[in-house]
Amino acid sequence: MVATRPYAEALQRLRTAGLRPTRQRLSLAKLLFDGGDRHVTAEELRADAVAADVRVSLATVYNTLHQFTQAGLLREVSVDSGRAYFDTNVGSHHHFLLEPGGHLVDIPATGIDMGTLPPAPPGMKIDRVDVVIRLVPEGK
Repeated sequence: MVATRPYAEALQRLRTAGLRPTRQRLSLAKLLFDGGDRHVTAEELRADAVAADVRVSLATVYNTLHQFTQAGLLREVSVDSGRAYFDTNVGSHHHFLLEPGGHLVDIPATGIDMGTLPPAPPGMKIDRVDVVIRLVPEGK
């Protein structure tokens, strides 16, 4: 069995994305990407960092999440004007939003028939379509 360094995967992701692997970026990348796909808010990631004894401000968490998104490591999912999640699954897919609580669940891209989309304005092309289906408990 070959032992790997604890931050090897996070380090490789950052280098591949062209991001300098600072201590804080490495720590946040490890929290985000170790353990499979997840949806996280900046506040949730900061709480995870505090629990892991990573000293990082909320502003740094936001900046890092946006840098990771711009580098293609994350996908931002805006569900309300003041609420965004960051998704480690950057492949084509959609979401269920479970209300109350705001928990996101992935829907495969093939799970929704988009039918016919309107044409894009001149000089533009459709990059992707993001669908968020809001769910509430029955009887509400």
